Amino acid sequence: MANSYYESADLRKFGKITEWSEELGNKFFDYYGKVFEEGALTAREKSLIALAVAHVVKCPYCIDAYTQDGLQKGITKEEMMESVHVGAAIESGATLVHGVQMMNKYNKLSM
Repeated sequence: MANSYYESADLRKFGKITEWSEELGNKFFDYYGKVFEEGALTAREKSLIALAVAHVVKCPYCIDAYTQDGLQKGITKEEMMESVHVGAAIESGATLVHGVQMMNKYNKLSM
């Protein structure tokens, strides 16, 4: 495929979002930076969480960024894949638990 909707080079342009809304863009980057500082969770743990969430929200930019970040932090491919499976399990569980809504509606309408 010659063209893709997502261009990997666009990830490097992320910082430019402040150009169209400097105040809000800067606030976001301040918040983002603060979130990823060492705290109760290590930077390594946060990277794994970010990688799992990136897959759940299906953001190719985030997947690229946090795969690279994880490699730089010494995260193994097995740990990365396990974090992706954790995200997938939560996402599928959330989908299935909403089946209760369908069951409730069906039962109400079929009475």
